[in-house]
Amino acid sequence: MIALIGLPGSGKSTVGRQLARRLQLPFTDSDQVIEQRIGGPIREFFEREGEERFRDIEESVLDELTQQPGVLSTGGGAVLRAANREHLRQRGKVVYLKSSPEELFRRLRHDTQRPLLQVSDPLQRLRDLYAARDPLYRETAHFVIETGRPSVATLVNMIVMQLELAGVVPPN
Repeated sequence: MIALIGLPGSGKSTVGRQLARRLQLPFTDSDQVIEQRIGGPIREFFEREGEERFRDIEESVLDELTQQPGVLSTGGGAVLRAANREHLRQRGKVVYLKSSPEELFRRLRHDTQRPLLQVSDPLQRLRDLYAARDPLYRETAHFVIETGRPSVATLVNMIVMQLELAGVVPPN
């Protein structure tokens, strides 16, 4: 199992889909699985039930998904719980797609679907999330890939190269 972690908008789903295709592995987006379980958008569940209840469901889903082969895209807050960090790190290889808050803001400034960014100052919110979560992402990750501005294909190549060098996937 290869898991992608990082802040909202860092490219986990987009890069994950392409990485899975490249490695001929199944792709799973944990947020999509959670939405199927709760029967609707995470944003509505978050508002209705609160973050703690959402994190309970997320933890259960990640426990299952980290036991399956493939490429897994996680939610941005997946690393907030120690159990999730442990499952991700012990059951697979974890790639942290590291993006600066400013880069993420540029990508996400028009996004209305991310509950944590529906605030008066989304850039400051991203800076706060980065400050809180970057150490957790680093603690969980086997590999850190700076996303910056490379294309999705370039990021996939960078990840595959790291996985090949580490002996996780056979050289092409």
